[in-house]
Amino acid sequence: MWLPKSLQLSGLALLAGSLLLGNVAAQVHTDCFPMEKECPPNPGLGIDTEFHFNTTPRFELWETTVGRVTYDNENGASFTIAKHKDSPTIRSKFYFFWGRTEIHMKAAHGTGIISSIMFLSDNLDEIDWEFMGGNATLAQSNYFGKNSSSFVNGGYHTVPSGVQNDFHNYTTVWTKDFLDFYIDGEKVRTLLPADAEGGKFYPQTPMRLWVGIWAGGDPDLPPGTREWAGGDTDYSKGPYTMAVKSIKVEDYSNGKEYIYGDRSGMAESIRIIEGESVAAQKYNEPPPKSLSEKWQELPNTAKIAVYASGAGVGGILLMVGLFYCIRQRRRGAAEAKAAVVRAEQERLELERFKKAGVNPDGFTSQATEYNAKEMSGVSDKDGYNVPNSPNLSGSMNEKFGAAGYAAVGAAGGAAGAAAMRGPGSPRGPGSPRGPGSPGGPGSPRANDPLLRSGSTSPAFPPASFGEPLRSPTGSMYGQSMSPPPHQPLPHPPNRSMTNPGRVGSPGPSQGFDFGIPQRAATASPAPVSGYGNPPGPQYGNGEDQAYWNKMNGGR
Repeated sequence: MWLPKSLQLSGLALLAGSLLLGNVAAQVHTDCFPMEKECPPNPGLGIDTEFHFNTTPRFELWETTVGRVTYDNENGASFTIAKHKDSPTIRSKFYFFWGRTEIHMKAAHGTGIISSIMFLSDNLDEIDWEFMGGNATLAQSNYFGKNSSSFVNGGYHTVPSGVQNDFHNYTTVWTKDFLDFYIDGEKVRTLLPADAEGGKFYPQTPMRLWVGIWAGGDPDLPPGTREWAGGDTDYSKGPYTMAVKSIKVEDYSNGKEYIYGDRSGMAESIRIIEGESVAAQKYNEPPPKSLSEKWQELPNTAKIAVYASGAGVGGILLMVGLFYCIRQRRRGAAEAKAAVVRAEQERLELERFKKAGVNPDGFTSQATEYNAKEMSGVSDKDGYNVPNSPNLSGSMNEKFGAAGYAAVGAAGGAAGAAAMRGPGSPRGPGSPRGPGSPGGPGSPRANDPLLRSGSTSPAFPPASFGEPLRSPTGSMYGQSMSPPPHQPLPHPPNRSMTNPGRVGSPGPSQGFDFGIPQRAATASPAPVSGYGNPPGPQYGNGEDQAYWNKMNGGR
C-alpha cells in the first residue's frame, strides 16, 4: 500500500538533502553505455525459466560478482554480511525484454543492512525491490530511467507478517504499458509510462537480474545514505543473512539477442534477434548425471564385469596384504630371537664380571686406558696397569733396606769397570789401534761416519764444550737433577775420583748408558773416555789411568 503523502514528502526532503540517490546510483554500473557508443548485443533468455537455488546454479546462466554465496536445501542461496565491506551478489548472464519475475526470498535483519533485488539494463534503466534491516515489516519498490536521479520514484509497502521471519513472493510484471509490483500475489503498486515524465524515464530497455545484500549503514558511506538505510551498521551484532529460494523469469520477447539500434535509449530502437538463445540451450540441457544414475543405466553384463574386476582386484590386494603380514611376522620373530641371544650374551658377560669381582655398574665404557678387567691383575690381553710409585719420603734404609744399598754398590762397580777404559787400558786413548782393533782403521767403527764423529750414540751427538744438553721438554739436565717422566730413576750422584766434592760430573760409563746422557751443573764437557774419544788427559783417572794402575798393583 501507499504511505501518506505528507510522510512521503518529509522523507523525500531528507533524501534530497543528503543526495542519497547520487550515492545509490554510484553502486550500479554498465560495461558499455549504449547512449554514448555502439555496444555488443545483449544475450537474450528467450524462454520461461525457474531457478531453484538449493544447489549452485549453472555458470552459463549465473555468475557471482562480489563475495561468496552459499547454497543449501533449506534456505537456497544465502547472502551474508559478516564484516566491513561484505556485499555478496549474483547476477544473470542473460537479458529479458519485457517480462515477469517472481522472487521467493527472506530479507536480512540488522540496522543499515539492505537486501535488494534489482533489474538493470546497459542503459541504466532500473527496477528495484529493497528491504531495510532496521524495519522488519516494510518493503520498498523503486525505478529509474536512463540513470536519472529523481527523488519521487520510491514506494513503501507494509508486510504485516514481516519480511525477515519467513519467505515471501515478490512479483514484478513489466510491459511497455505498465509496471506492476506484487507481494504474495497482492498488487501493491502500478507505474505507468506517463507517470515517469511522459515515458522518458520509464524503464524500457533489456534488463538482467541482480540479487544481493549491502550495508547502507556502513561508516564509510556519507551520512545521508546511512540515515536512509536506517542508521549505522554494527558488524559485531552480525552476521546478517538474506536468503533466496527460487527465481522465476519469463522473457516476453523470446529473443535470442537484443541490439540497440541507436543511441536514443528508447524501446523502439531495440532490435530483437530471433532464434534459440544460448541461455535456453543451457537451461534445457539435462543436468549432469550422478554416479548412481550412470550405474543404473549400465547393462547387466557390464555390471557383472565390474563386479568381477572388483573381486579380482580385491583378491590381489588380500594376497598382497597376507604376504606382507607373513613377512613382517617372520622378520619380527627373527628380531625377537636375536634379542634373546643378545640378552643371554649380556647375562653371561655379567656373570663373568661377578666371578672376577668386578662391579659392571662402576663403568660405562671400555678402552685400554681404562678397563674393568685391570681390577683383577696388573695386565691382561687388553691393557696393563702400572702400580703406584712407593712413597720416597722416608730414609733409604726404611724404604728399600739392603736392596737400596745393593743398587748403589752396583752403580759404583759399573763406574769402576768403565774407568778401566782409560788411556792405559786396551780401549783407552793410549792403546794401539791396529787394523783389527775396534778403533783401528780397518774396523767398522772407523768407517762409520757417525762413529768417527766421536758421538757415543747416533741419536745424541756430543755437545760443544760449555753447552749443556737439553731434555726433550726443554729443561737442562745439568741444571735439574730430576729425570724426565719417561726416564728410569736416577743413579746415585757421580763423584770425580780426583775431586770428591764435584757432584754431578759425568761418570766413566757415561757414553754407554741408555737414555739421555747426564751433564754436570757446571756445564762441564762430555767425557772423553770410551770408544771414539781422542787421547789426552782424562778427568777422574789421573795421568794415563794412574789411579787404576795403582789399584791393580802398579800395572
